[in-house]
Amino acid sequence: MGNKIIGQFLKQHWFSFFLGFVFLFLSSFIQSLFPTVLGNTVDILKTAGFQTSAVYTNIAYILLISVGTFITTYIWRNFVIGNARKMECDLRQKLFEQFQRLSPEFYSSRKTGDLIAYAINDINAVRMMVGPAVAQAFNSIAVCMISICFMIGIMDWKLTVLSLLPIPFVLFFMLYIGKLVKKRFQHVQATFAAISDRINENINGIRVIKAYVQEEKEVEKFQKLNDQMLEANLSMVRVSAFLAPVIELCFTVSFVFFLIWGGNMVLNGKLSLGDFVAFNGYLMMLLAPVITIGQVITIFQRGMASLGRLNEIFNAEPSIKDTGSIDSFPRSYSIDIRHLTFTYSGTETAVLNDISISVPGGKTLGIIGKTGSGKSTLVSLLLKLYQVEDTKILIGDTDINALKLRVLRGGFGFVPQDNFLFRASIKDNITFFRDIYTAEEVEQAARNSCVYQSIAELPDGFETILGERGVNISGGQKQRISIARALIKDPPILILDDALSAVDTVTESEILTHIKMLRQNKTTLIVAHRITAVMNADEIIVLDRGIIAERGSHQELLEKGGLYYDIYEAQNNSDAAVGEESGIIGDSAVIGANGSRNS
Repeated sequence: MGNKIIGQFLKQHWFSFFLGFVFLFLSSFIQSLFPTVLGNTVDILKTAGFQTSAVYTNIAYILLISVGTFITTYIWRNFVIGNARKMECDLRQKLFEQFQRLSPEFYSSRKTGDLIAYAINDINAVRMMVGPAVAQAFNSIAVCMISICFMIGIMDWKLTVLSLLPIPFVLFFMLYIGKLVKKRFQHVQATFAAISDRINENINGIRVIKAYVQEEKEVEKFQKLNDQMLEANLSMVRVSAFLAPVIELCFTVSFVFFLIWGGNMVLNGKLSLGDFVAFNGYLMMLLAPVITIGQVITIFQRGMASLGRLNEIFNAEPSIKDTGSIDSFPRSYSIDIRHLTFTYSGTETAVLNDISISVPGGKTLGIIGKTGSGKSTLVSLLLKLYQVEDTKILIGDTDINALKLRVLRGGFGFVPQDNFLFRASIKDNITFFRDIYTAEEVEQAARNSCVYQSIAELPDGFETILGERGVNISGGQKQRISIARALIKDPPILILDDALSAVDTVTESEILTHIKMLRQNKTTLIVAHRITAVMNADEIIVLDRGIIAERGSHQELLEKGGLYYDIYEAQNNSDAAVGEESGIIGDSAVIGANGSRNS
């Protein structure tokens, strides 16, 4: 896939690349004229009574060569290197789009640092391969071919071939070194990914690290990773460092050979001094391109290694298939779940087992259960974050698989357990960067989620810039801003997935009252650990180990005296104990969630 993206880009920009290589060839040709002009100048200067005008003419030629080289180099670099930068941008855009396409399952098996390495190091390595490496290779080959042609014109072809005998051995050695570099560069990229992941993890968890006084331990762990990356880079350098010295050694042999052979020819009058200088100039010109070709092979092998890594991402297919054709959300907001069983890939135990739920449009369903009972998994399946079998989940009379993904998810307002806020203003976090809401609507959403007063007390109000993941506000404020984000959307179906866990019971009650008033004709699902969050729902289901253990209204479930009642009692007793310790609630009475007195 990565190869295809690069191929499409080259096809779209072929003409500018073509012009770039035309000017690159002209630049190489103009540079190759210098030894000839220099040799002619030497022949003029060695002649007694030489004409100064001829010397000035050659000086003018040398200046023209410099100007011509400057102009043509400037033009080809703008075309070739500029296009490589555009390709880098295009490739990074396509990679980001692929990240957006891939399903949550993909990210559960990948490290953040590794994905960051793809977007930075690997794409940069591919750019270097397509741009500078290809240009340098073309320039080196052109300079070599032109120089060899001039050398044959100066000397006979046999002597030229003898002078160039080391080059095939150099090329063979460069190819061998290139393979080693590719293998070791893959290891370098892997260690870079590990370091990126460690830094990302430490930044996100810095409060926990400091709370447990683990700074020194983390530094030690990072030092080990840093040393591993150093060793990986040195291992690659030790191999690539062989190239230039070996090439220079081989060309030194050529220089020595020609100094002896060519010097005798000058002494015997078979070769002019100027031609001797020119031939040596071309031989010297060959050294730089051959060294460059060695560097190009190294860059090319790095680029191929990175392209291989990128292809793994581009070839990954999302597990969620957008096969739906219906592009409008059903008018009936009822939810019908029929005998739903779900198992995560790579596991054998079902997380949900034969779940059947019917929620009429406009009603509220409460979902409660212990940690790991399958509550969040059920919500994820409603949003089709994982693949669902046909006819298992219906909105109205429409199978969710028949709806286009954007339409299905667009019909939901979702507040997850992990309240993610962006590094942006509070207003932008509530509107999700959409300019379709008025300032009054933003403020009303904040009021309905009981966070307006907290925002108003900030120096910049709704324009306050939040830190990464909302680091500069409290957990309760983050939850309420996330709720405001869902409420301002006014979706047909609202899902609160343990979205009130960080607020106190008084604020929780106030938010739920607002939600009930706002959503009289729309469907709401409240997933919670606290019974106070679901007690006023039209129906409550209790999940236990992936099955519906109990269902009914709050009062009906209390009267059953089952699992729901046990949870209720445990939470009630816990609240009473906390109240006694804080001096708020005495021994005389604990008011139950249903308003009755518990003895």
